Amino acid sequence: MQNKNKFDVVIIGSGAAGLTLALSLDKTLKIAIISKSQLYEGSTYYAQGGIAAVLDASDSVDAHCKDTLNAGAGLCHESSVRFTIENSREAIEWLISQGVEFTRENSDKYKLDENSNDYHLAREGGHSSRRIIHAADATGKAVSETLIDKVNSNLNITNFENHVAVDIIVERDQPTPTCSGVYILNCDTKIIETFQTRFVVLATGGASKAYLYTSNPDGASGDGIAMAWRAGCRVANMEFNQFHPTCLYHPQAKSFLISEAVRGEGGKLILENGESFIHRFDKRGELAPRDIVARAIDHEMKRLGSDCVYLDISHLENNFIKSHFPNIYNRCLELGIDITKKPIPVVPAAHYTCGGIIVDKNGQTDIKNLYAIGETSFTGLHGANRMASNSLLECIVYAQSAAKSILDKIQDTEWQKTPLPWDESMVIDSDEDIIIAHNWDELRRFMWNYVGIVRTTKRLERAKHRIQLLRDEINEYYGNYRVSNDLIELRNLALVSELIIDSALRRKESRGLHYTLDYPNKKQHPQDTILYPPNFSSN
Repeated sequence: MQNKNKFDVVIIGSGAAGLTLALSLDKTLKIAIISKSQLYEGSTYYAQGGIAAVLDASDSVDAHCKDTLNAGAGLCHESSVRFTIENSREAIEWLISQGVEFTRENSDKYKLDENSNDYHLAREGGHSSRRIIHAADATGKAVSETLIDKVNSNLNITNFENHVAVDIIVERDQPTPTCSGVYILNCDTKIIETFQTRFVVLATGGASKAYLYTSNPDGASGDGIAMAWRAGCRVANMEFNQFHPTCLYHPQAKSFLISEAVRGEGGKLILENGESFIHRFDKRGELAPRDIVARAIDHEMKRLGSDCVYLDISHLENNFIKSHFPNIYNRCLELGIDITKKPIPVVPAAHYTCGGIIVDKNGQTDIKNLYAIGETSFTGLHGANRMASNSLLECIVYAQSAAKSILDKIQDTEWQKTPLPWDESMVIDSDEDIIIAHNWDELRRFMWNYVGIVRTTKRLERAKHRIQLLRDEINEYYGNYRVSNDLIELRNLALVSELIIDSALRRKESRGLHYTLDYPNKKQHPQDTILYPPNFSSN
């Protein structure tokens, strides 16, 4: 094996979780960051609203925990919630120390300490207090750019852009199955390279690309979840897919999100005729949790046969709108929508994967030396519905916890035997890539229609039948042709879609983000939906 492909830690993914972990490890370690495209091209970069944390004297850890538990609809793990929120202030202080410039205001109310400048805190759905620290309406961009600058200045970190992870390498002749490396496709050379490492960290984000309409960038294809499942890791609560209520509805907008903070600052959801409707579904109105708001919008669109509803913030002062939501204002204006004068057309879109790879509080999976952090993991924080702005917090807190765990173990972690190189001696180049495009479109459409915001057993069974046929086709194709980025993503997304369907079929109730017409009520004693892969080892 070439020396360049031997690292102490390989981090797959370059969002907030992966970048934070890389910067939290010792500078004597040789670290690789694997990015499917450019380092910034992930969900973090596009996150608008902010990061929830207990920063104000009038707020408390208990209050933030209570709000999170309420939003999670009875399935949050209280220990995980408390662990995350107790570390929230430290996470924000670390980001500030890295140079993230959060929005400030002239008030004594929101000082982090008596020597600091003031930070503006926003309020979002489900939160009982203003606790969302943010950088205008482009928090993810500010975090991403700051951390990337830091990573680029660290000589011990090597960035591999345009590289796509294919599969985790696991040594099974051990008392406990142990990760020893990962196969990576170099998209420039089209060659699959073997990376040997002592630790692999999956920070690949979620799987919202399984749906036809999504707020996520193109890379959200569930890669980490699929790779971990094939390696032998359990997954949990894959039925809970969060649909963001307000994605901009415009043929040229693609996946532009209208931040939750717009409603937090007074934005009103209305129908085409100007009628307000959200209070008919929840007394909290626009500040109800996302699952309730998304279902309410979906209900009204289906009832009226409408393509969208509208979010109106034009009643607020012009300068306030432009200063608090500059990116939203400018993007809408480019499309001919002046949000200071007229409402914004919006629709729900797949936004966040609340389930994922089961991990402990350090991000350790069922496979020794394989970690998972961020959206790809299941920590128990989000329960049946993620509360707004808890996701970036989870990325920072669990990345730092995983880094501490790796540093505690690394001196006693021996290198496994050199992994075998990737074998493609029995495959040929494909001349039928149209099959990939066709299967991709079919998958996303039936997931949207049958496994979307509102479900039925019949729809789920139809989806199960189709996904089995589709996966058979994809696996046959995968076994005969050289892999490409599109084929890797399709293979992963089909597997994760089946995990979503199987999980949804097992939940015989409606709870949080999983709403089924056949079982509209909640069970008295809810449990996580845990799926076990065929090669799972309990050792």
